[in-house]
Amino acid sequence: MFADAAIHELHQLLPVRLTDLFEQVDKPRGTCLFKAGEKPSHMFFVVRGEVILERPGLQGASVILQRTRRGFVSEASLKSPKYHCDGQVVANATIIQIPVRDVTAAMDEDPAFAGRWIAMLNRELRRLRLQCERLSLTTVQARLAHLLETEGENGRFPIGAGIKSIAAELGVTHEALYRCIYSMERQGRLQRADQYLWLLPGGAAR
Repeated sequence: MFADAAIHELHQLLPVRLTDLFEQVDKPRGTCLFKAGEKPSHMFFVVRGEVILERPGLQGASVILQRTRRGFVSEASLKSPKYHCDGQVVANATIIQIPVRDVTAAMDEDPAFAGRWIAMLNRELRRLRLQCERLSLTTVQARLAHLLETEGENGRFPIGAGIKSIAAELGVTHEALYRCIYSMERQGRLQRADQYLWLLPGGAAR
């Protein structure tokens, strides 16, 4: 159902001339979709799974710039001569790829599609603002509850690549997040089952 909704969303966004060019591929965890410095050749839409954008940090560890479980990844590179980060599959993924040159041509020739694309970018900007808001919260519980409330579906959030991956998204250690999940489960605020975290009624940040 999740995959069907994602593909429907893509059909609503793109003109028919682009949906005819869909190439659906399965990418296992650990696959590198693209590297920083490479010339963009395809736009990638994540149907299921998980893809991150990352680049090396000043201290050597990778910095996660974007995490996508449903939607386009690297959409900011559409008009760029090169990728500015690495695209890495961190949970087995089904991805639709479309040649960049065709997306660019359709955008130049179809104002209605260009408008829909801008609206999609605006939604991504709002999501990134929520991420900044989340990282300003001072406790691990508050950050986790915020994530489940704002990016989950009715409080249901996929564990995806694992707790360590979610911890990186929250800007905390995985040890701290494990302790937080255990504490919230004992308080009756959170349930972990079927590869999802569930925020229970009354489980919002305190």
